[in-house]
Amino acid sequence: MKPISNFFFHIKKISVKRAAVMTAFILASSACLSGCSGKNAVKQGDKPVVKETTPYDGKEYLEESSLTEAGKDLAAAAAEFTPINNFDTELSVPTYITKVDDTWFIVDCYHNRVIYSKELGAPLTSWLIMSSEATQPHTMASDGHVYVIDDTENNRVLIYEKEADKYLLTQRFNDIGTRPHYTVYDKDTDTFYVWSSITGELFCFRREASTNRVYLTDKRVISCLDGIYVRSFSIIDGDIYFVSGVSDSAPDSKILKCNLETLEIEKEYPVPDELAGMVQLTKAGKGFLITISTDKAGAQDKATIVQTDSLEALSKGKYTDVYADHFIGGGTPYYISNVDDTFFLTEHRIKGHSIWSFKVDDKDITDVTAIY
Repeated sequence: MKPISNFFFHIKKISVKRAAVMTAFILASSACLSGCSGKNAVKQGDKPVVKETTPYDGKEYLEESSLTEAGKDLAAAAAEFTPINNFDTELSVPTYITKVDDTWFIVDCYHNRVIYSKELGAPLTSWLIMSSEATQPHTMASDGHVYVIDDTENNRVLIYEKEADKYLLTQRFNDIGTRPHYTVYDKDTDTFYVWSSITGELFCFRREASTNRVYLTDKRVISCLDGIYVRSFSIIDGDIYFVSGVSDSAPDSKILKCNLETLEIEKEYPVPDELAGMVQLTKAGKGFLITISTDKAGAQDKATIVQTDSLEALSKGKYTDVYADHFIGGGTPYYISNVDDTFFLTEHRIKGHSIWSFKVDDKDITDVTAIY
């Protein structure tokens, strides 16, 4: 996204006093690999127990949102609101695309907006603007009731709701880590997870069904990722995986598999230096796809997509570079999303090839199409 030196500047600005603050969220006596720890685990034997998810009642939380005027009276705000058309004919560093119900959404990061349309592939000027309040947003997630956007450069989370086919900003959360830019709704835990990309903090939000009010219900910390630029996580089979990140003083590069409830590390997967600056890990077919933004030194010309059968194989060099074979290479692949049986890739640095669709059959990548 930004030049890697700018990210290191962000990292250097983080106060060393943060560690003292974070200890309130970390069990000092917890032992795990490489001295990295997460929030206290509820344990039965050696396996942390994940609490059973029940509908959220809005009673126990760390913080409640601040309501906008639309949040106080959604119907009245919708009656006075008229959506406007997107006014750019091209995307500027799109980072994410998804579909909720019958509507497509694109996070157009450097245009500082999220746009939506019923028709994928329609001219961009026919799309409507959902959000223009965020500065360089990266992702959006929805449970079908509320829409959560990471407001990256303002360290905020914005909540939107739909009323009469209009999307309105109803809630805000401030001080959400440093540069939050990966947000996921996990149906199994009925939780929105927002990742602070530099501080090793995972913010957990839940929606109270009768009011649609969203609350910050938990903040989980993985201490060894504080100060390392980690672009995303993936929830796979109930565990959470953090991709390898880089900083000017990063330790050996590795993917971390953690317990979702506690962030206790369950396994580490070392990765070679050329794959260190990962963007995202995606389970696809019988293997994994990993988008790479830079190598360990921050060289963006090393950006690519690799495919592997197992994460253990990465350190042995057992992976296949699939970027040049299936996509017009030379850009920077970013996030991959999945809608039904189709994957979608966003990328930047290549004019006219910023969103792709493709399918994965077993390990074969097929039906590659440039949409925008």
